[in-house]
Amino acid sequence: MSPEYLAEVVESSTTVFTAQCWELHNSPPFGSLVRVDSDPPVFGVVSDVATRSIEPGRRPIAYGIPEEQLREEQPQIFELLRTEFEAVIVGYEDSPYIRQFLPPHPPRIHSFVRPCSKDEVRTFTGQWDFLRMLLSAPRVPTDELIIAAVRSAFEAWDRDRNYLVRAGKELSRLLKNDYERLGSLVRRISQ
Repeated sequence: MSPEYLAEVVESSTTVFTAQCWELHNSPPFGSLVRVDSDPPVFGVVSDVATRSIEPGRRPIAYGIPEEQLREEQPQIFELLRTEFEAVIVGYEDSPYIRQFLPPHPPRIHSFVRPCSKDEVRTFTGQWDFLRMLLSAPRVPTDELIIAAVRSAFEAWDRDRNYLVRAGKELSRLLKNDYERLGSLVRRISQ
């Protein structure tokens, strides 16, 4: 069975990439782990999702009618929109190893992106260095991203409470000098 690709890299650096979804509103969830099949394969955590006009500086107009009706009456409007997501790079594959540090090269433009499988998420999130990378990621809502990433991984770990305990211990190690922030993160992760 072939991978379920849903997007293509349209902008790339060694720390972050932007991918355009092939279908409108069909992005992976905020905080989920995705894989870019480039050389080397790169892992990222979705840090922002946006749907906007394909024409810079031109915003969509509100019509005051339900989306289904708008699709029937003016389907061309949806051809002028695109959904993109940004992901913070948290590692790459160096067969047979998964490295949780920045890859030697950014993902190539036009590389395909897919959500990680449950097994890939479990393998990747069995190590904790990605949390430090998320804590230091620039221009992202760091705390919200960590909460979403841990909760997403928790689902892949079949909601195993031990996974949450290990995540809490790692966060307490990383945030030992910021008790209030740690408390807020742990409370919201466990809700």
